[in-house]
Amino acid sequence: MAEERKEIDALTGTPTTGHEWDGLRELNTPLPRWWLWLFYITIVWSIGYWIVYPAWPLLTNSTQGVFGWHTRSAVVADLDELKRQRGPMMDKLATASLAEIAADPQLLDFARAQGRVAFADNCAPCHGAGGGGAKGYPNLNDDDWLWGGKLAEIEQTVRHGARAGDDKGRQGNMPAFGRDNVLKANEISAVADYVRSLSGLSTEPGVDLALGKKVFADNCAVCHGPQGKGNRELGSPNLTDRIWFYGPDKATIMQGIQNGRGGVMPAWGGRLSESTIKALTVYVHTLGGGEK
Repeated sequence: MAEERKEIDALTGTPTTGHEWDGLRELNTPLPRWWLWLFYITIVWSIGYWIVYPAWPLLTNSTQGVFGWHTRSAVVADLDELKRQRGPMMDKLATASLAEIAADPQLLDFARAQGRVAFADNCAPCHGAGGGGAKGYPNLNDDDWLWGGKLAEIEQTVRHGARAGDDKGRQGNMPAFGRDNVLKANEISAVADYVRSLSGLSTEPGVDLALGKKVFADNCAVCHGPQGKGNRELGSPNLTDRIWFYGPDKATIMQGIQNGRGGVMPAWGGRLSESTIKALTVYVHTLGGGEK
């Protein structure tokens, strides 16, 4: 039927395709010659590409191409060249002590550069690209340290992690006072108000701060100290400095008291090289103006 309806368009002299919609007939306009030639060239180019470069998958391998060039081989060659250039400094970094690294300006700059890259690859997903932290992940820029901010202390934390199954890692955690029926609901509420008052935060009228202070002394002071100043041996934060790990609102504090806290930091010692561990330590130390 379509063939029978084909005709020559009187205005352009071009045959129609036989398709018509609402009185509009489709012209069978040929493709531009330049477009056809480009199309043919791309076909020839693709055939040449198949021949020159690896392209076709086989049962156990693939065609290798005339050039035998692989992107993977190129990447490996570039990495090998980079290792060759950095090799002497990486070896020096691996064998030097942290004190020696800090005392050598050239080695210190190299460690910072390496540490920045290692931090972005391994630590930024939790601590943020700039080390600013997030809820439950410490801010590494503020020089407020849970486990200590000296080079050796940071190295231990990086190398052995926290609650990660490493015997040399950080082990402290916060008990679930509510879930384990140690404290009653009114006691949890009262001690949450008292904890907020330690850092000067306002409390609602009529709260029983005396009860909160007693509950704190009986249950919390053993880890956080009588004045709430914290204990680095246990990773217990200072509750008086207005720097909050999970948040300063009462609901968040009560949630922690109810269910406990105990986040895990990986032990990077078994995953990263010696030089990378030291570079990370130096980099993190410099983020917040680490302790001497």
